[in-house]
Amino acid sequence: MPSPTIRRAVQLLPACATTGIGSLPHTQVELGLQAALAMDIPFLPQMPVGHPAELMIPAALEGLPGLKFDEDGVCVVDVDGWTAGRAAFEAKLDAALASGNLEAFEPTADACRAWKPFLWEVEHRKLAFAKAQLAGPFTVRSVVRTATDEPVLAVPGLDAALYRLVMVRALAMVRALKRTGTTPLFYLDEPGLYAYVRMNPQHLLAQQELRLLVVALQREGALVGIHCCGNTDWGVLLDAQADLLSLDVRLSLDAMLEEREALERFLASGATLSLGVIPTDLASTYSVEELSDSVEASLKAALPQGIGFAQAVSTVLLTPACGLAMRSVMDAERILEELKQAQRRLKRALEFERPSQQGLPPAH
Repeated sequence: MPSPTIRRAVQLLPACATTGIGSLPHTQVELGLQAALAMDIPFLPQMPVGHPAELMIPAALEGLPGLKFDEDGVCVVDVDGWTAGRAAFEAKLDAALASGNLEAFEPTADACRAWKPFLWEVEHRKLAFAKAQLAGPFTVRSVVRTATDEPVLAVPGLDAALYRLVMVRALAMVRALKRTGTTPLFYLDEPGLYAYVRMNPQHLLAQQELRLLVVALQREGALVGIHCCGNTDWGVLLDAQADLLSLDVRLSLDAMLEEREALERFLASGATLSLGVIPTDLASTYSVEELSDSVEASLKAALPQGIGFAQAVSTVLLTPACGLAMRSVMDAERILEELKQAQRRLKRALEFERPSQQGLPPAH
């Protein structure tokens, strides 16, 4: 299905709908699912506490020959293990892509205990939208090293294998979600893009490959988001053809809004923003009301000419700023409740704005 057809599904998103970035601190699958399913757009909960295989990079690279990781999710590749398993692994990738049967690359229960239960819930609840996520190729290739601390580019075939594995796993997850009857929102988690340098030839190539992956997922029927919780070259991400751009509001909203021409192209294409409105850093002090009002003020001040606040916010998603796995369950519950408070405030601002844009007095 071509990307413009998929992009129209953005307009069906509920206004200021809540969802999650992905990880939760729960240790019981049932409780993690309960929290994730309570969002307006339920999300696949990753629960790595006590299960480091569910951390972002190990989960994305499950099945890679020679892969090793520690309890913090730091991944290295043993070159001998990679070399020994390379031929069979590449043959498996090739066969899956040639046949179109990608189920072998869906997450196993080791990498995501909630994956199969989540699919069951999505299908039986007949959800219109469901969100899942996977570490993106730029981040994966930026952080993984060999066991002897060499870059993956130094090992024949390894850099390409990392990209292809992320691509096939993402496609497999989108296809599985489509089989449940939902429209998938699929986020590529790219915190590593904080290090993006436009003049770096390797980064330019990685940018093009990220864009190719976005388009491939859109053609499978997904709305595709890119999440970056650090500051980056926002003009590049706005032009990456994603349907949603996910960011930490406190850290990055104003910086992103400065890219006025790219933002205008992004919004004019029918894409939307996924705003991480509630900080997840426990050192932060904030008022939910002030954060919400700041989002409203920033958008009204910086939106491109011809795109009103009501138009821009009518499809915006609201999330915590980042994943919640490193917080306590109590903190996570508080953050998700604050997310609902921010939603109520922004919805009121949206309803107040809509009548005035139609030349009518606002409702009281």
